[in-house]
Amino acid sequence: MIAVDSSVLVDLLIGDERFVEASEACIGEALAVGDVVVCDAVVAEVQTMLDTRETAMDSLNAIGIRYLATSEQAAVRAGHMQRRFRDRGGRRERVVADFLIGAHALLQCDALITRDAGFYRDYFKGLKTIVPRIDHLPPKRKPT
Repeated sequence: MIAVDSSVLVDLLIGDERFVEASEACIGEALAVGDVVVCDAVVAEVQTMLDTRETAMDSLNAIGIRYLATSEQAAVRAGHMQRRFRDRGGRRERVVADFLIGAHALLQCDALITRDAGFYRDYFKGLKTIVPRIDHLPPKRKPT
């Protein structure tokens, strides 16, 4: 089971030109081999980005992504990691959602699809990260 970070889903749902193709390809590859899930924090972050009455889960379910609630153990781990971050002088740009996403992926999934692999590797040792790679896409064909 593979978790997905909010930024990668926003690429898909909003259509960020820089990343949409790479994110779509990465999620497609993950769905081809197993379950792809999101946690509570991802659902909330994605919902705030959507300008529609449709829920984030309606959009994600249509893609094949399902919801897996954050366990108590993961929530506690997220709190410990955020405390560690602040003790190390971390700035406020990191919110608790980032830590919930990392702990959920580490303790409840096999990997995390994210464009922020450095942060997650630093705070969640042992978490396998998968970064959508723009350089792995086939070149676009020019119109003839």
